[in-house]
Amino acid sequence: MDFSTFLIQLLNSLQYGLLLFLVASGLTLIFGIMGIINLAHGSFYMMGAYMAFSLTSLSGNLLVAILVGIVLSVLIGFLLEWALFSRLYKRDHLDQVLLTYGLILIFEELRSLLVGDDVHGVPIPELLSASIQLSDTLNYPVYRLFMSAVCILLAIVMYWLIRYTRLGMMIRAGSSNREMVQALGINIDLIYRIVFGLGVTLAAFAGMLAAPVSSVYPGMGNQVLIICFVVVVIGGVGSVWGALVAALLIGLADTFGKVIAPDYAGLAVYVLMAAVLLWRPEGIFRRI
Repeated sequence: MDFSTFLIQLLNSLQYGLLLFLVASGLTLIFGIMGIINLAHGSFYMMGAYMAFSLTSLSGNLLVAILVGIVLSVLIGFLLEWALFSRLYKRDHLDQVLLTYGLILIFEELRSLLVGDDVHGVPIPELLSASIQLSDTLNYPVYRLFMSAVCILLAIVMYWLIRYTRLGMMIRAGSSNREMVQALGINIDLIYRIVFGLGVTLAAFAGMLAAPVSSVYPGMGNQVLIICFVVVVIGGVGSVWGALVAALLIGLADTFGKVIAPDYAGLAVYVLMAAVLLWRPEGIFRRI
């Protein structure tokens, strides 16, 4: 493997890991703060990708589609939390699993009815369609660099939001002791609604970003959901920063595994998870 090929694979692993973080951070926020096992999280990723396809077809511009899709995702997240998930906080995890699995079936059927079962492509905006030449024969797409930069920016914003804002303080308090936060006069139901809306929006936004490079197809959220649970387990349940480290490790293991040992690349992620759990059964980090 020459240096140019190594650099491309490194950039691919970084981009894949950061995209995984974007999806998994929403999942770990919802579970770590609200205590909800959300099997439908992959469906929100798929929803974002299909929004990108549909809204780009209407507007002719992916960036406009993403802006509209973010607003719709927030509203959908608020609506689902108010109508369904707010009833689950005092119930056991089996009820949560049953409801969220039902949502997977509903989203798949709605997708089939509204868009069909074909595979779709989303065009990359002309502004981001160029490539950077790394060698005489190898180029790297600007759009993939754009995806990585956006994910890094969002990670920084999430760190600032959770650590240095009043809302972040209430989110951290609510994850530790819901009853005490309520006793202090804070509207914990509103905090949970905001957190759930944020989690849905992060997953949908990741789907919108990924649509031009991965295509849009039925069931695309299922594989992402499995990997996201692996990210949460490795990083530590409820830890956003653990999710970032775990997602980057998985990106490296998956990408270079496909280059070095393609026949066994599918095992690399799960070998990594087993190794981390043997070392730290609670995951790499514990706190939000």
